Amino acid sequence: MFLVTEYGVCENLRKLEITGVSCRDVYAKLLHRYRHILGLWQPDIGPYGGLLNVVVDGLFIIGWMYLPPHDPHVDDPMRFKPLFRIHLMERKSATVECMYGHRGPHNGHIQVSVCLGSLRHHRRSGGRQEEFRTWLREEWGRTLEDIFHEHMQELILMKFIYTSQYDNCLTYRRIYLPPSHPDDLIRPGLFKGTYGSHGLEIVMLSFHGKHARVTKITGDPNIPAGQQTVEIDLMHRIQLPNVENLCNFNELSRIVLEAQEQVRQEQQRQEDRTEDGEGSGPPTEVREPENEGAAPLKEEPVQFVLPVGVSSRNENYPRTCRMCFYGTGLIAGHGFTSPERTPGVFILFDEDRFGFIWLELKSFSLYSRVQATFRNADAPSPQAFEEMLKNIQSLTS
Repeated sequence: MFLVTEYGVCENLRKLEITGVSCRDVYAKLLHRYRHILGLWQPDIGPYGGLLNVVVDGLFIIGWMYLPPHDPHVDDPMRFKPLFRIHLMERKSATVECMYGHRGPHNGHIQVSVCLGSLRHHRRSGGRQEEFRTWLREEWGRTLEDIFHEHMQELILMKFIYTSQYDNCLTYRRIYLPPSHPDDLIRPGLFKGTYGSHGLEIVMLSFHGKHARVTKITGDPNIPAGQQTVEIDLMHRIQLPNVENLCNFNELSRIVLEAQEQVRQEQQRQEDRTEDGEGSGPPTEVREPENEGAAPLKEEPVQFVLPVGVSSRNENYPRTCRMCFYGTGLIAGHGFTSPERTPGVFILFDEDRFGFIWLELKSFSLYSRVQATFRNADAPSPQAFEEMLKNIQSLTS
């Protein structure tokens, strides 16, 4: 029963009797041994990144590479293909097989590596392992193994290295799904988004107090995976003009640049108060722009249309939206050169779709929720999720 409740094994375990492999072998040599690699991972492949989901599938552990749908069909389901599988060929040990390539399954190797970030600072100057273990027993009354297994998810930044005939050696870093709060604008998670000539990419929407962030899980030579592609200022809602005026790009540009200037002035006042020793103080009241002929600022859907001159990879975008916010988008030259944040507008269409108009690029990105369900992917704490974001972003900083 523990195989079903802990690992989701739905296979008829009586089939094991035919192969001569016991439940104990499956648990000890397969599921328990490789339990740390279950969940979501991001490969370290230059700027491109990716999404790997490692799951228990019957009596196998399989690593599935998740790919966006074909451009520009952002609402289509994700594509996926097997990268590797682990199973018990015999009772002695588990076998790792690479599923990638035209020659069929062949031998692979997985090495799990962890960084005990919270523990490494307690290591004595001599650095000898036995002294460290003795110190833990004396000071904490615990063994290193006890601490590691009880608090592993909160104390480590985990990665595993996967070696195969074709990939040579790839490093994968763990990804957590963002924590969800009742006051979030929509449910956070993974989305597919259009990025012009770069096609569809996978991003993660997360909420951080007064701001929301869209982080790239897959990337391109301009903006690599791990970078924060869009930031939304939830304190500055934008009231779009009615549809007739919205068709005019200059009108939209004026509204967004006014919001940008308001944000700049508030930041300057905040810095002045800090220099004067007044502390942070209460937030400045948000002033909604007064737009002639503007549609009412409501949460119920209002009509939406892209301004003339704004390019969109997908013309099948929603024609109504719930609300809009000022935001900034990250742009850069090839090789992530001269990166800068430029103004834009975040458009919330519904629970599963949002968009972003890049003012400087005169382009529109449409994002659609990834509907797949992922096990073993929740962050153990908000702090662990924040550390994960810093970890994947540091690879390209």
